[in-house]
Amino acid sequence: MTTGRGFYLDFEQPIVELEKRIAELRNQAADSGLDLTQELRGLESKLDKLSQEIYRDLTPWQKVQLSRHPQRPYALDYIGRMLSDFTELHGDRLFGDDQAVVGGPARLDGEALMVVGMQSGRKVEERQVRNFGMPHPEGYRKILRLLKLAGKFGLPVLSLVDTSGAYPGIEAEERGQAEAIARNLFEMSHLPVPIVVAIIGQGASGGALGAAVGDRILMLENAWYSVIAPESCSTILFKTRDRKEEAAEALKLTAADLQPAGIIDRIVPEPFGGAHRNYDEAAANLKRQVQETLAELRPLSPEELVRRRVAKFSSMGVWTE
Repeated sequence: MTTGRGFYLDFEQPIVELEKRIAELRNQAADSGLDLTQELRGLESKLDKLSQEIYRDLTPWQKVQLSRHPQRPYALDYIGRMLSDFTELHGDRLFGDDQAVVGGPARLDGEALMVVGMQSGRKVEERQVRNFGMPHPEGYRKILRLLKLAGKFGLPVLSLVDTSGAYPGIEAEERGQAEAIARNLFEMSHLPVPIVVAIIGQGASGGALGAAVGDRILMLENAWYSVIAPESCSTILFKTRDRKEEAAEALKLTAADLQPAGIIDRIVPEPFGGAHRNYDEAAANLKRQVQETLAELRPLSPEELVRRRVAKFSSMGVWTE
């Protein structure tokens, strides 16, 4: 499936203009019967070169923009292409069902696992139902319920993270947002089964971390993962949102920045131009890396998994002088 051609970001406008010129030239050739093959080849060659230049050297802010592309694949898009026999489970058995979080048992090439993910929507109605992908406390408690099921039945866990943050409303605080996230951090760090986390879009703050404590952290090429969004960082530090590009650069939030720092383990390549250009290719790339990662983790005992996981996260942010 190829998609995502109907919406362009600001930095893609030079590509848009060339594509329009090519389309106009093709229409002209069809209407007039003129042979414009040579002119078309020249423009197509120019388009290819321009696209390579733009997508090869994306800035951190441009990658943030790609991660938010309205046609970018979400958790259920990956689940439908990577896994089989997915059975969605609902509710946290305490308050209600948070539709910003999806999850349940599934199979990866015949092997059973537990998948959890954060899900937004494309149409306004679906976005509202799914709270724009921002989990409430019951969403994190749903994740915890599924994690405990995975631990009970010895199922590896795949967590697909994509959120602009936990829901910041008063009702979320009243229902224990901070405790729910903190509980997940503790329980995930001690879960006796392999945990593979994939940052597939936005990975913002504790809202992302509440589902991102794992043995291996994968991250899509154009995703971002940070303690704060660039706009919020700019507002706090510079008292204006207008310096978001500068904030994105300083935050070191891209996969290329985070892998050398040991925050993530693997970078998952995306289709040329972004994951929204080809869902099938994006899912195939992620599936391959998940399979390879699980193959590395399966031989480890529960005790060794927990020991390494705790050591992994304990070592983050440590330095010597």
